[in-house]
Amino acid sequence: MPAGPKLMVLLAWATFCLALCCGEHASAQDLLTPSESRGKQIYTQGKSPSGKEILAYIGESSLEIPGSAMACANCHGLDGQGKPEGGVVPSNLTWEVLTKPYGLTHADGRRHPPYTERGLELAITRGTDPAGNKLLNVMPRYAMSSEDLTDLVAYLKRLGKERDPGISEDKIVIGMVAPSKGPLAEMGQATKAVTTAFFEELNSQGGVYSRRLELKFAETADTPAATRANFESLLRDGQVFAVAGAFITGSEKEIAALMSERGVPLVGPITLYPRTGFPLNRQVFYLLSGVDVQARALIDFIIGKPELKNARLAVVAPQSEINAGVIDAIKDQSKKDGLSAPTSYDYVSGRFDPAAAVNQLRQASRDAVFLFGSGEEGRSFMTEASKQGWFPTIYMTNAGGAGILDAPSGFDGKVFISFPTAPADQSAEGIKEFRALAEKYNLPSHHLAAQISAYSAAKILVEALKRSGKDVSREKLINSLEGLYEYPTGLTPAITYGPNRRVGAMGAYVVTVDLKAKRFVQVGGWININ
Repeated sequence: MPAGPKLMVLLAWATFCLALCCGEHASAQDLLTPSESRGKQIYTQGKSPSGKEILAYIGESSLEIPGSAMACANCHGLDGQGKPEGGVVPSNLTWEVLTKPYGLTHADGRRHPPYTERGLELAITRGTDPAGNKLLNVMPRYAMSSEDLTDLVAYLKRLGKERDPGISEDKIVIGMVAPSKGPLAEMGQATKAVTTAFFEELNSQGGVYSRRLELKFAETADTPAATRANFESLLRDGQVFAVAGAFITGSEKEIAALMSERGVPLVGPITLYPRTGFPLNRQVFYLLSGVDVQARALIDFIIGKPELKNARLAVVAPQSEINAGVIDAIKDQSKKDGLSAPTSYDYVSGRFDPAAAVNQLRQASRDAVFLFGSGEEGRSFMTEASKQGWFPTIYMTNAGGAGILDAPSGFDGKVFISFPTAPADQSAEGIKEFRALAEKYNLPSHHLAAQISAYSAAKILVEALKRSGKDVSREKLINSLEGLYEYPTGLTPAITYGPNRRVGAMGAYVVTVDLKAKRFVQVGGWININ
């Protein structure tokens, strides 16, 4: 990676974010049926895909708790063979063991005939074995719908035998989706190049547990529905195990839903708008904060500055579902931090009237403005304000910050922009490693921010694959990703995921704009948002 001043790195991120705004097939026997797939979710998560309630009852007192707190896999393991803990040895739930023709004799002397489907249903719901013996008190009794019970039993008959698509003895298939035409085509080619190089280098060193990683690609399309269709074809026809560094900008909702439906892990998708609402999408792991978290970081920044915290805020943004969520985040963080509620000026995208916006906010006595939308719209707002001799403090996220160095001089030192990463995140070792890869594989010298995102996503995926072990599965991969804590990619903030966290670096840096010197100046350290 070419050496350069911090300005160039920040400009790369600003340009990247502005651009975003605008093998071997598994056999049919390896693939789960729809019923088995639903049952797998119940087994691994204790939650019904239908949304119906699942309850667990523990001990003689029948203590009631959510099924999600006592998912079968917690004790019996993802492979069904049981995880001994605290002197308790959970039963082996694989169908071959449960249905042994001569029955079973347990360590405590309990004996019973082979299980049948009906016998398994009674064990799940009543806590008895096929001989009518009571199971151990530590074994919960579950209350669930008859449909969910049928699905769970269907999956238990496959437990330990299924293999996720894209896994064989000698390879793991990884998918990636990137634009190949239009204004983002060059950026798409750069991310494909760095991802391909990363996996080629990994494979030259033996891969992961002697499995090589094979990349398969698809293209983004002109509409979210068409992009989803291309994604779906890649997963189906390419038999993809997991996806890394995919462009989902503009198709966030559709792709997140697809990953959830198919149970496919997606690591480090390229987007400014991570979808992290309730219920949590278990499959999608974002790398950096989106615009909503960056806006929250700006609010926290304001609170930390005595000269700024009494400001009367306003938000100027084009009308959209996404921006509505960002505005809600600003209002929520303002309330948490004790600021007065901001007023909003919204407009139809592409029809911004800077004079109307400036006049309305001046009349409302606002002296601090959050600007969203394009960089050009932000500059037009400041140009009009300058003409009227009005210079409020301006707050922006990196998505709209590109080109801001050409703002009117009266705003010098009055513009603050949040960035999800900064040069300080790049370690000497990380830079050295990336440069070596770039030189060896003759990677493009442009779109470095996008390359860093794709590179970091691939690195995180590989780390999680290694932690998952030789007998990897999608569920084990998700569990391994959830276990990452302050993992250093070398080029981004440290990455932390968890059962209830899907953004690796939850926070941002804030920079101000020195319009005289035409440069960004970092004005504080990392602002963490929990």
